[in-house]
Amino acid sequence: MIAVEHLIGLVRNYNPKSDEKLLRAAYEYGREMHEGQFRQSGEPYFSHPAAVAAILAEQRLDDSTIITALLHDTIEDTRASYASVAERFGSEIADLVDGVTKLTNLQLSSTETQQAENFRKLFMAMSKDMRVILVKLADRLHNMRTIRSMRPEKQLKKARETMDIFAPLAGRMGMQWMREELEDLAFRVLNPEARLSIIRRFLTLQKASDDVIGRITSDMRHELRKARIEAEVIGRAKKPYSIWRKMQEKKIGFSRLSDIYGFRILVQEDAECYAVLGAIHQRWRAVPGRFKDYISQPKSNGYRSIHTTVSGRDGKRVEVQIRTQAMHDVAESGVAAHWSYRDGVRSENPFAVDPAKWIAGLTEQFDAEEDHTEFLEAVKLEMYADKVFCFTPKGDVVKLPRGATPIDFAYAIHTRIGHACVGAKVDGMRVPLWTRIKNGQSVEVIIADGQTPQGTWLDIAITGKARSAIRRALREQDRDRFIRLGRELARAAFEHIGKKATDKALETAARHLRLADVDELLARLGSAELSARSVTGAVYPDLVADEGDEIGMDTAVIGLSADQSFERARCCQPLPGERIVGITYRGRGVVVHAIDCHRLAEFEDQPRRWMDLRWQEGKHAAAYDVTLDVTIGNDAGVLGRICTLIGEQKANISDLTFVDRKPDFFRLLVDIELRDAEHLHSVISALEAESDVASIARHRDPERAGAADQIEM
Repeated sequence: MIAVEHLIGLVRNYNPKSDEKLLRAAYEYGREMHEGQFRQSGEPYFSHPAAVAAILAEQRLDDSTIITALLHDTIEDTRASYASVAERFGSEIADLVDGVTKLTNLQLSSTETQQAENFRKLFMAMSKDMRVILVKLADRLHNMRTIRSMRPEKQLKKARETMDIFAPLAGRMGMQWMREELEDLAFRVLNPEARLSIIRRFLTLQKASDDVIGRITSDMRHELRKARIEAEVIGRAKKPYSIWRKMQEKKIGFSRLSDIYGFRILVQEDAECYAVLGAIHQRWRAVPGRFKDYISQPKSNGYRSIHTTVSGRDGKRVEVQIRTQAMHDVAESGVAAHWSYRDGVRSENPFAVDPAKWIAGLTEQFDAEEDHTEFLEAVKLEMYADKVFCFTPKGDVVKLPRGATPIDFAYAIHTRIGHACVGAKVDGMRVPLWTRIKNGQSVEVIIADGQTPQGTWLDIAITGKARSAIRRALREQDRDRFIRLGRELARAAFEHIGKKATDKALETAARHLRLADVDELLARLGSAELSARSVTGAVYPDLVADEGDEIGMDTAVIGLSADQSFERARCCQPLPGERIVGITYRGRGVVVHAIDCHRLAEFEDQPRRWMDLRWQEGKHAAAYDVTLDVTIGNDAGVLGRICTLIGEQKANISDLTFVDRKPDFFRLLVDIELRDAEHLHSVISALEAESDVASIARHRDPERAGAADQIEM
């Protein structure tokens, strides 16, 4: 356990004016409250709050945050109360401890509706005082560092929650070091074999190439001395999870991965950053498309740095980050830099972002979301997205997530511009609206009077702001017609279960489905955004639960005309619940693709063949085959257990092909018949939990095609 003297020493190193008496009192009070409590490792429980406080002290945070860390579990787990903490340490600290307690009680990995509501509460807590989330992140970091003492099933739950929520949140706040450590600790639990494999390959590579980091560091220092620039050069290998993610994104093996080394160059003045960039590019060849200037265009969390990738020794690609020491302090601490102390006073770092403005900018994007699933979608898009910087024709900068399209750009300018968009030019060239914008490009939106948003735009836009505005506009179009149709559908649905669609029943359904009023319910029902089954189920769940009606394949897709039939594309095997698009063929056949299918690129210059489609909501028949790529241990009974697990998930195996046989592992392709994307997730989750399954992934083959793909247009 970290001793009180050690903790006080850590704090006094950066804050000689720290209230030592109050810190000592908080330490003793926390230890007294947790007396007799132990962690699963057998250590005294108070060792955990003390370690969390030390993590925050390493970030040079203020006394209130350190004391909150020492007391963060007292209100929840001991006889201490808000009143007793406020009486001893003041209302500010009591509020912080209470805020951390409420965050701890949020089940962030629960069902989607609950998860969305809890994300709202998370942002609300952050908006009151950002230090609450700083303590919670440090709490999660220490729990992940000591996760081996937990039960295996709890390890998996905590690791997934960390990878999905806390690591991206730390990154969004600019605390990149914490994001990387959280990701790597979670990766160790979720995929230990992959992590160990990368470490082994990395050690082999280091042995073969000697001290490549040391040699490149020495080369860079030599070039900077020649240019008479005083700078600190730091080299490092990237974390195992970062390497694994690059392998997955680029679909390449470790041997083909190039930029696995990173170098950081620290200088004193802003102008020296550009002088360093010139010296580096003069000595090594820059890799095209890998340059980012976050000094002239900082990130919203205050991050500033120049990023470039160059071909170094032996043709190895290395990433170089160039920044001043002040920029580096913010890059290490992110939004937390606002509370950072140095020599007893609040650090006056000119690059530290105001937390109130940061959280206001983050939450503003989600205020317009009208339901839980849309809010959750917007949150996850923004938390995980990297940024691209593009320009208006006048030279104004627009920040968008990576993968954004001209539709997102138009709505980022103004909702009115988005609604009226009919086309776009990128760098002066007319491009399709689904074009992905790249860093540094100039975008011009072409608008026309009378234009209204199209349903297909939902499959093109990726920002929460654009998608929310498009949904609202589409709902407003033909709203009266949808309400009339929805009322008729509701009447028939209620009669089907022997009930009447009274005003009271519809009001009850709207309230349970968290919709504004009955008109909104009927409009969504009429536009097929809501199924009749979900409406009746909201009022009479027992009656609807007994119904066994399933949606057949003949009525599964919405958007086809009466004389059109469809088939699923074999290349991407789309499932109900996934976003889809149709491509028409001669003879009125339609092939349905997943919106992210690579083969859609073949039809970019044929927009007339695209159809806006979506799956019918409700319970689908288990008739949609999907191929899984599974690697299992070569032991007796393993294949039988895998087949049993799939059967327990009510999925049928229609085919099984061995792709590779090794002495210790088999790799096979398994075709299974599923209901929807959620059913697929259940099967994969069940197989991932099996210790003899080394890896599992959905198999998509761009070379496979549907029958209609063989017919010429």
